[in-house]
Amino acid sequence: MKTWQQGLLSAAALSLVLVGCSDKGSRDDLDYSQLTIPADELVRNEDLAYQLAESLVTKVGPRMPGTDGDHRSVEWAVKKFERLGYDRVWTEEFPMTHWERKSASFHVLPPFNQSLHMKSLGHSISAPEGGIRARVVEFASIEALEAADPAQVEGRIVFINRAMERHPRGATYGPAVRGRSLGAVEAAKKGAVAVVIRSIGTSINQVAHTGMMRYEDGVTKIPAAALSIPDANQLSRMLARQPELIVDFDLQNISHGEVMSRNVIAEMRGTEAPEEIVLIGAHLDSWDTSHGAQDDAAGVGIVMATGALLRDRGQTRRTVRVVLFGAEEIGLVGARAYTDRHMDDMHNHVFASESDFGSGRVFSFDTNWGENALSFADEIQQRLSALGISRGHNNSGGGPDITFMQQAGVPVARLQQDGTYYFDVHHTPNDVFETINKDDLRQNVRAWLILTEMLANSDVDLRQ
Repeated sequence: MKTWQQGLLSAAALSLVLVGCSDKGSRDDLDYSQLTIPADELVRNEDLAYQLAESLVTKVGPRMPGTDGDHRSVEWAVKKFERLGYDRVWTEEFPMTHWERKSASFHVLPPFNQSLHMKSLGHSISAPEGGIRARVVEFASIEALEAADPAQVEGRIVFINRAMERHPRGATYGPAVRGRSLGAVEAAKKGAVAVVIRSIGTSINQVAHTGMMRYEDGVTKIPAAALSIPDANQLSRMLARQPELIVDFDLQNISHGEVMSRNVIAEMRGTEAPEEIVLIGAHLDSWDTSHGAQDDAAGVGIVMATGALLRDRGQTRRTVRVVLFGAEEIGLVGARAYTDRHMDDMHNHVFASESDFGSGRVFSFDTNWGENALSFADEIQQRLSALGISRGHNNSGGGPDITFMQQAGVPVARLQQDGTYYFDVHHTPNDVFETINKDDLRQNVRAWLILTEMLANSDVDLRQ
């Protein structure tokens, strides 16, 4: 019986093997911008993830759930999986709501007489015909709004001006994003006519971040949008000078109702325990405002390449399944559909993890495994250490799309990437291919190969 120890290499030796896997010869110094081969010909070495990300961004571009880009991304993924030689490739359909942004404007009346850069938050309703003219009331956070007297808010546009700081793990995102998710509900409860937030990001570029917001049954729906960070600062300075300033706010969007989207799934079947599934994933969709390179074409490239390069090294004991989830951006819709569909088989999902935090270098290996499996985690980390990856904590999530599987008892881990600058481009038009660093992506692929191979050739029960 093949064990996980057999055939494993150091990170340095693994790099040599990956380069040797190319059917074009040694390409360790590959500069993708200088390739003379056709752009869609895949070179099977450690730059495969980079090629796949470039192909997805270039051939499909924005992949908003429910759009033509969404459908074309599914077709792209199926064809690429097939060309990469996966044993089985299929799609699973699920329903979702298709929402489309149309226009947004935010104009401060005299004496300032300025228009600020604003974008609708995902699935916001439109403003009434003719827009809204109202005063603005500023709050430093969603918590401050929740504590406010309704008399401060009624009839006004609420402005939530919560700043977000850079952090390698993105630790400041969760507290800040509450304003985006819950702002419309909390503002409406106190009588506001609209809500506008400071973009949930860390860049001073004058582009607004989008992202999903929520409504609550029984609470009046009001339009919700985000100002770019410099424009949020500008509005705050204006309010300091004239607390009763008035703005014209307009937001127009369309809800097209229920449509169908798809998850794309591929696997390399295991030899000795094919029913045991090591699942690695990313999400295929993006927001409509960008090419979605960091979020999440990079992750798509990483996990697709991992499965293909792993098979080049030989078959594994367990099955390696790669899932490209749909409709992540609008509420993890594809992820919930996958878990619901496979709930009776969750006991055979021995591991799950997702690459959905850009393309920064992995610096920590975090787990959420049973006590008896932690020695195995330490062995994995020893091999990851050659890539500069340290052992993290044992209270990890597996990634946004893995949430429902983790709740169903599937063991998870994260190869934690450096997200210090991730939120500079997250959910903005600046999320373009040029932000992906090839060397960092190589390091990600090496780390995912080590982790996935050791898990797929193991018989360790991570739940114990």
